[in-house]
Amino acid sequence: MKVILNKDHVPLGEEGDVKDVAKGYARNYLFPRGIALPYTSRMIKLIENRRAEIDARKEQKRLDARGLKEKLDTLELTITMPAGANGRLYGAVTNQTIADELVKNGFQIERKRIELSGNGFKSVGKYKAAIKLYENQSAEISITIAATEIKTETASPKPAPRKGRREREAKENEEQAANPEGQASEEK
Repeated sequence: MKVILNKDHVPLGEEGDVKDVAKGYARNYLFPRGIALPYTSRMIKLIENRRAEIDARKEQKRLDARGLKEKLDTLELTITMPAGANGRLYGAVTNQTIADELVKNGFQIERKRIELSGNGFKSVGKYKAAIKLYENQSAEISITIAATEIKTETASPKPAPRKGRREREAKENEEQAANPEGQASEEK
């Protein structure tokens, strides 16, 4: 079934695109949410009347992506993570970690748009990550992963072992034998 997208929808495409989808997907998901319109002559005319507006929005997205690409290409992130003495991290730097660092630097980029080589970076060093922007534009950022100092605890002295019941009773008996008056005053 052919539909015309009324809004940008990530898995399908952008506003104004004509796509061929399953009937159930169109009827049960796209149409009720206003994401797509049926492919009819009336809807085609409606979209053609809005074509200039749609093209202007697409051009604005291209310009924004170009500006963002210039900023991201010059950006160098430094991430400090706990690591062992050999430089291996106690976790991994993933695309979510990088997305969080980008938010701290004022960039709102979804983690799905960040591409790393492998599953993540697992040791200290310098790396590159690609960020998909709009259409076929992408930016490459430099990432430096530094290790934080991990404080190792020194061995604390062992606490004195607990005394058993018999040892406590023996000590109490010795105290009572040494001070018989204290016991009498306690009974009164």
